[in-house]
Amino acid sequence: MREGEKNTMKKVIVTGCNGQLGRAVNKLYAGDSAYELVNTDVGELDITDVDDVLSFVREIKPYAIINCAAHTAVDACETQGDKAYQINAIGPRNLSIAASETGAKLIHISTDYVFDGKAVTPYTEFSPTGPQGMYGMTKLAGENFVKEFADRYFIIRTAWLYGDGKNFVKTMLRLSETNEKVRVVNDQVGSPTSAEELAKAVAYLLPTENYGLFHGTCEGDCSWAEFTEEIFRLAGKSTAVEKITTKEFGAAAPRPAYSILENYMFKLTSDFMFADWHDAIAKYMKEL
Repeated sequence: MREGEKNTMKKVIVTGCNGQLGRAVNKLYAGDSAYELVNTDVGELDITDVDDVLSFVREIKPYAIINCAAHTAVDACETQGDKAYQINAIGPRNLSIAASETGAKLIHISTDYVFDGKAVTPYTEFSPTGPQGMYGMTKLAGENFVKEFADRYFIIRTAWLYGDGKNFVKTMLRLSETNEKVRVVNDQVGSPTSAEELAKAVAYLLPTENYGLFHGTCEGDCSWAEFTEEIFRLAGKSTAVEKITTKEFGAAAPRPAYSILENYMFKLTSDFMFADWHDAIAKYMKEL
């Protein structure tokens, strides 16, 4: 790097840098000469404290903020409502206020849980929301704060995310080590999405002025049981998958039965395409 070149790099604050998407964003931008990532997690920045956020962002003067921080423990959110609202709603509000003040772009990650899960055709960005549980309600509140307080924002709703970290794929592989058969829900459908593919979408939008609300999931869809069958097939496992209902599984918080999002805004405004979910999981499994 030439002397003085460092100063021309655009600074990008990444919150939740140790989560699956935060790690994927870091991997994607590793060695990038245009952007310098400023990584934060709960230890470096308390996104729920507006003064903390403002002083941090004023000091960094970023080109953009990528908010990957969230309280994503869906069942825990039901009993930790205050904490969920602080992280999922107040956090994005604070980042939006700071982004507006410093002229930074904001990329905020949201979820399929803002919908009721009762549809029969894919949800677009124009479909009415109707969250069924605390996680979805707090995430929708976060989206609304971003729209209210951020001047230049991209909100990307994703679903069924997996990457470098604790996730469904690793849980199923771990269960397959000690079980001849695993019981997996077959009446919830969605699009398994790799954090790598979502990071590519973030990187695609970041330099543009193509602001707004986007759906960002891999192409195609399946049930959790079908996803598990594909994981086992790719891993060469002989573990059987017993298909069960959501009711039989019995989770504390309601789960959307139908989580298929159409990446309609990407299709309307760009030529960006996510990979098919089969291709994305095959690539992920090769790199495990």
